[in-house]
Amino acid sequence: MSDASTDSLVLSDIGVTFGGLTALDGVSLSAGSGEIVGVIGPNGAGKTTLFNVICGFIRPDSGTISYRGQAMGRHQPHVLAKLGIARTLQGVGLVPGLNVVENVMLGAQGKTRSGFASAVFGLPRSSREEMRLRAQALELLGELEIAEHAWKMPTALPYGVQKRVSLARALIADPTLLLLDEPASGLSSDDMAELGQLLRRLRDRMGVLLVEHHMDLVMSTCDRIVVLNFGRVIASGDPDVVRADPEVTRAYLGEEVRTAEGGPGA
Repeated sequence: MSDASTDSLVLSDIGVTFGGLTALDGVSLSAGSGEIVGVIGPNGAGKTTLFNVICGFIRPDSGTISYRGQAMGRHQPHVLAKLGIARTLQGVGLVPGLNVVENVMLGAQGKTRSGFASAVFGLPRSSREEMRLRAQALELLGELEIAEHAWKMPTALPYGVQKRVSLARALIADPTLLLLDEPASGLSSDDMAELGQLLRRLRDRMGVLLVEHHMDLVMSTCDRIVVLNFGRVIASGDPDVVRADPEVTRAYLGEEVRTAEGGPGA
């Protein structure tokens, strides 16, 4: 694990068991501002459990979690925004009865002064804040190059566009750390390449922790990579170091640990 600065998310010696099954065994990692950190591993390696621990869905049996020096050991998912952390989950999770702009505005619910419902639905006491949030949502949709879909319902959109709407909903909270759980799942190769470009741009203003199984995206985008297998960290470092690690190759049975320039996965 690299040296953790005061603005980092730091996990130290995290352990999680379900009955007699060890899901995470002494996992340590950090993710700070200005970097993209990828967490990868074969199916069943513990990636989803790790993400759920960070988000507060699962309590670890051992170890500590902190962000910017503040302990997070017993946090709830709804307090992440107040800590400066935003997340996306697997899939998109958009509300079908709200249009794209309204779905994006949902992401600000942890930071609105006059209340979530009044801000999103424009009740009189929050009309000024509602206008501000709407303008911010439209700006984000423009940044993600999907502004033309602003007033459409999410079910009418291609899956790749829905994924960007979900990302915009996370970004409207102005996070200092963005947690992404399988953001490339279901995307075409073109959509995935565009996602990689977008994440590299986001790195200038926040840290990104990316839990992913698409190796091309991880290898071409991440500054550091942490590899899990059977709940343990088996390798960590920059993409070149991880790609050359023989234990990583064995964990993946020799497949999918190369970038597009190097073979499988191209």
